[in-house]
Amino acid sequence: MQRFYITTPIYYVNAKPHLGHAYTTTVADSLNRFHRLMGEETYFLTGTDEHGDKIVQAAESNGQTPQEYVDVISKLFKDLWPNMNISNNDFIRTTEPRHKEVVRQILQKVYDAGDIYFGEYGGHYCFGCERFYTEKELVNGLCPDHQTKPEYIAEKNYFFKMSKYRDWLLEHINQNPDFIRPERYRNEVVSLLESGELEDLCISRPKSRLTWGIELPFDADYVTYVWFDALINYVAALGWPDGEKFKKFWPVANHMVAKDILKPHAIFWPTMLKAAGIEPYQHLNVHGYWLVEDTKMSKSIGNVVEPLAMKDAYGLDAFRYFLLREMSFGQDSSFSEKALVGRLNADLANDLGNLFNRTLSMTHKYFGGQIPRPDVEDVVDAEIKKIGQDAMQSFQDFFSELKFSRALEGLWELVRGLNKYIDETAPWALFKAGNTGRLSTVIYVLLENMRKIAVHLWPVMPEASEKMLEQLGIAFAPEKVNLPKELDVWGLIESDITVAETSNLFPRVDLPAEEAPAEPAKKAKKTPKKDKAEETVCEIEFEDFQKLDLRVGTVREVEKHPDADRLLLVKVDTGDKDLRQVVAGLADYFEPADLVGKQVVVVANLKPRKLRKQLSQGMVLAVKTDKGMELLTPTGQVPPGSKVS
Repeated sequence: MQRFYITTPIYYVNAKPHLGHAYTTTVADSLNRFHRLMGEETYFLTGTDEHGDKIVQAAESNGQTPQEYVDVISKLFKDLWPNMNISNNDFIRTTEPRHKEVVRQILQKVYDAGDIYFGEYGGHYCFGCERFYTEKELVNGLCPDHQTKPEYIAEKNYFFKMSKYRDWLLEHINQNPDFIRPERYRNEVVSLLESGELEDLCISRPKSRLTWGIELPFDADYVTYVWFDALINYVAALGWPDGEKFKKFWPVANHMVAKDILKPHAIFWPTMLKAAGIEPYQHLNVHGYWLVEDTKMSKSIGNVVEPLAMKDAYGLDAFRYFLLREMSFGQDSSFSEKALVGRLNADLANDLGNLFNRTLSMTHKYFGGQIPRPDVEDVVDAEIKKIGQDAMQSFQDFFSELKFSRALEGLWELVRGLNKYIDETAPWALFKAGNTGRLSTVIYVLLENMRKIAVHLWPVMPEASEKMLEQLGIAFAPEKVNLPKELDVWGLIESDITVAETSNLFPRVDLPAEEAPAEPAKKAKKTPKKDKAEETVCEIEFEDFQKLDLRVGTVREVEKHPDADRLLLVKVDTGDKDLRQVVAGLADYFEPADLVGKQVVVVANLKPRKLRKQLSQGMVLAVKTDKGMELLTPTGQVPPGSKVS
């Protein structure tokens, strides 16, 4: 059996968890779930890093001992993950005895091999980074990360002969091109190694300066430096050197890190492993930063996004979906609630939610809620099955390559394809014509493809996936799923099972209303008193109302008017041969993606006219409210072109 081992960094406990921690852990969790569905045995590790100068400083500022402080912050991380539906097998802390013992063993082994020596070093020490910087590494004399002036410290310490392994590491990376991925970070590491500037690594701190750490096994006057402590957690958790988990999972170790800790994981860690006689990990997977208003999140700046706040406001699975769909893995990405709401409404409410709701409703309307037995397939059925096969293959290929956004976009080709398939096959027309055999096939094709979509989404949206399958009458069991087989297997959804009547897993949401600044009071103007005739609403005859052709249409395409910021070009399917273009003043209230797939009421016989050089063939009816604008829409899905009467 193939295996997969995924780790997050062990998070430093000098601050509470934020969006960056949530993203890294959610990606690791999704990969862990994905490889489970691919038929592999998996192991997932996360934890906390609890030694070092910054911990002592944070504890002192809180009036606590270091141990009291780390106990509190570590618990915040440990308690967060169940709330984020994280499926880790283990949670390790660097203050645990099992970790300390492995650190001492590896230190002693490397020391006995002659790769640790005692020496004197003077350098620019940044307490924020807990590392020495060379003159060349400083930017205008400041730490490049913290923008503070480091303190010059000269002291005797122990050093690891890291430079000794430079050529070996360079050769290993060149022989294993996917050792570090994406490629941009591999190139960054290769460039650093080829520069010839790799120095030996200081691995200790004298107890005269720092006592909060793991004591060196060969010198009781020193404690271990953070990286020769923290990084070893990845093998300590597996029971190195003789543990069964170490033998099973270390050969397939995958580390998930943000780009700010690339160098320790890409250079320090492999050379440490080589010196200790341990084979290097399989892959180092590096992601970019989440930016808020184009700035990296920072507690001092005050732009930190709290993951639980987003989860509580918009739903956990919608939040998880957004994180993987919005960021191209390896690159930086901007976070905003507006982008989150837009993605939720467009992809989840309009596309996926609409598909489930329409199909389940039709299954109840036409077959009493029972999954029908399919009849002979038509060409259009074979076409949508091929779209599904390609979409699932795309999802599996891209997900295994950590291209999560492209994987989900690939799967959405099937989601959108099925919505189009409904419009093309027109189940309502088949029902009206009494063509039960054809109708049975159409509904079955929809439901079976929906099952496949729900199964593939489990790594990203586990709770929603299980609820979707439950609505299809299926109890989900990960051990019974094999994603590669889904490409070729058809017909696993059983006929005669009763499905749910409706699905409302992904309701549309609105951004929280922003408080408008108070306007200065204006002097009231006297207005002439209206007489009763003026206040009376103009009445029309019934015959006049009958002249209106009001139809329900489905919005297919929306784009912004090229010459007017407040106008949208809305193309609506109103049952005619061609789409009807309506120029609508909705741009202040809706993003184009918010409208696609939505059903609206259109005045279809309004005389066409040009608005800012664009032809408008009707009017979309809407209601102005205190919160913005609401569209008139049917309470349930109806065929495009249905008349309002």
